[in-house]
Amino acid sequence: MIENNPTNVQAAFEMLLEEIEAEIDFVNGVGSKAFEKRDYDRAKDALEHAGKLTGFRDKAVALKKEWDGFAVIEVDEEDRKTAQKQRQNLGRLKRGMRTREEAYYVPILRVLSEMGGSGKVADVLDRVGKKMKGVLKKADYEPLASSPDNLRWRNAAQWARNSMVNEGLLKKDSPRGVWEISDKGRSYLNQNEKAAV
Repeated sequence: MIENNPTNVQAAFEMLLEEIEAEIDFVNGVGSKAFEKRDYDRAKDALEHAGKLTGFRDKAVALKKEWDGFAVIEVDEEDRKTAQKQRQNLGRLKRGMRTREEAYYVPILRVLSEMGGSGKVADVLDRVGKKMKGVLKKADYEPLASSPDNLRWRNAAQWARNSMVNEGLLKKDSPRGVWEISDKGRSYLNQNEKAAV
């Protein structure tokens, strides 16, 4: 089977998600500053806007998952070369994209399981970082442009947590600053143990 490189679309989704997340971080910063200045109307507007952007990000994640589910079709060599030429004319996507969000699921669930089912965000992230050391790419260790103190992989892990809550793998009603595995998350971990880092 000859496949037209579907990783280009996956890379585009990763880049799109990163840009949306950067915008959300920016809006969060605006809201935080407004709150500090007691400009509650502006803080409220920023909160509402961040909520809309987060909803939009969730839709992009759903589209990415839908794309990942498409089967590769067979194409002949001539069609593949023509498509490659056309794509080269449009420019290549930047390589070195970040680790895919789904790659964080099993390590997060495993860490939470090892911690007795729940843990504080910083502790969970530290352990996840150690478990994923051989998986994370060079770009994952770069700081975010929107938040130079935050490494890309830590931000991605937090977004993975958001998706996992939406999918029912982590509990929605955990105390603030705590991540907690759900029964569905335990089942997912048991089913995907071999894929774990």
